[in-house]
Amino acid sequence: MATSVWKGYLTFGLISIPIRLFSAGRSERIGLNQLHSVCNSRIRMPLYCPTCDRKVERSEIVKGYEYDKDQYVLFKEEELDKIEPESARSMEILEFVKIDEIDPLYYDSSYYMTPEEAGEKAYQLLLKAMEQSGYAAIAKLSMHQREHIVVIRPRAKGLTLHTMFYTNEIRQVAEYGRTETVQPKEQEQKLAMQLIESLAAPFQPEKYRDEYRERMLALIAAKQQGQEIAEAPHPQLAPVIDLMAALKKSLAEKPAAPTKKPPLRVVPAATQTQKRSKRSAG
Repeated sequence: MATSVWKGYLTFGLISIPIRLFSAGRSERIGLNQLHSVCNSRIRMPLYCPTCDRKVERSEIVKGYEYDKDQYVLFKEEELDKIEPESARSMEILEFVKIDEIDPLYYDSSYYMTPEEAGEKAYQLLLKAMEQSGYAAIAKLSMHQREHIVVIRPRAKGLTLHTMFYTNEIRQVAEYGRTETVQPKEQEQKLAMQLIESLAAPFQPEKYRDEYRERMLALIAAKQQGQEIAEAPHPQLAPVIDLMAALKKSLAEKPAAPTKKPPLRVVPAATQTQKRSKRSAG
């Protein structure tokens, strides 16, 4: 059974819906540990105090805010609990907005919202109303010692919640959007539109795979068997000089389906060594 990350109430006017939040996704990464090259032992990071010159137990650790160099305001867990806002236990819907008005740049993490048994009817009522109206809800939620602004929207017969960045957390990059001085020609624009339309397809996320992860797994399996992986070819790319020619060539060579990268080729270690020797001799 999945473990919920938050439990509390979703409030809508005078209606309170007991709910739980579950993480909707997680990154699948292959973790590589740091090892000592001499003995292949895993490197550890002990909790260490340079002043006392000794390791520190977790029970000795307190939290502190550095307000000046090496000057801290200290906190106990009970003190932090005292300042928890109401949003730590309940989410009040502040307003409803059209979902297409929200810039996806603000989205952070996604969660499934499920009702407790006592709140199923009210949950369904809110879900149906939001589906029919086309609105999403904006609320506040505190978890993991932070208050988040969140958007709640209907999806696949349920409500999903997305934590969002605050406006001050959206970074500004001076170079972004500064291309108005360069204008493409009308014919170039038409060919670009044709290229886009020729590559248009329904969004099917199951078609896409993490090829780097697959290649890493293949490399792990090969090395366990004492083999090596042949280097994958990479095309040599350069800036486009003749935009019209590149667009026409792209349309002419457009593949019928997304190109699949070749699978990794396993090469016995002995063969690989022989190839290196020949290259060195040459």
